[in-house]
Amino acid sequence: MISVRGLAKRYGEREALREISFDVAPGELVAIVGPNGAGKTTLLSIIAGVAPASEGAVEGPGAGPAIGWAPQQPAVYWKLSVAENLGLFARLEGLADPDAAVARMLEQTGLSERSNERVERLSGGNRQRVNVALGLIADPPALALDEPTSALDPGQRERLWEFVGSLARTGTAVLFSTHHLGEVRSYATRAIVLADGELLFDGSPSELIAAAGGGEQDFERAFVAFLRERGH
Repeated sequence: MISVRGLAKRYGEREALREISFDVAPGELVAIVGPNGAGKTTLLSIIAGVAPASEGAVEGPGAGPAIGWAPQQPAVYWKLSVAENLGLFARLEGLADPDAAVARMLEQTGLSERSNERVERLSGGNRQRVNVALGLIADPPALALDEPTSALDPGQRERLWEFVGSLARTGTAVLFSTHHLGEVRSYATRAIVLADGELLFDGSPSELIAAAGGGEQDFERAFVAFLRERGH
């Protein structure tokens, strides 16, 4: 579904990404993890088409909006209602039937009862649901999420992952970055580890634990050990 080939990003003399290549299949939940400054947000924003690459290419499926984008800070209009935000973005996307798209997303995200509420009055969890809904309004086959649960409490995180998991089960490919490493073991089918703009690992969470020595250690300890062994 998504093919990333030789992706590089430079800011002057600083290389934020170097020769990043991988593929993502339909229904995969791919975690992009790494230390601060590893290049996670840069990578996701390029994949989503909101930032240009210095080199390389991202190939996605067919015509139309291939990859939805939900940045870390909700890209919403606080004074507008949930439905008004969705309607605005549906029209910006040029959808043939914006009203139908809004109705679909309200039902899919469980926000129907909040449709007429201003976004500024919503809880953090519901605001993030709106943020994800905006990324999905054009019904893309893939979705990129940058730190989707960073401001959520444990209950809100669990409900968001239930929703994201339902997307993956229906074939949506999901790439996400996170600092909550327990989420990687619990929800991701793959983990891509970045450090200093380089791809150090691409495999399942269990395979990363094995690469870090295995045993009874959890994913977070394995992740730290893996980076330390490679000088990061």
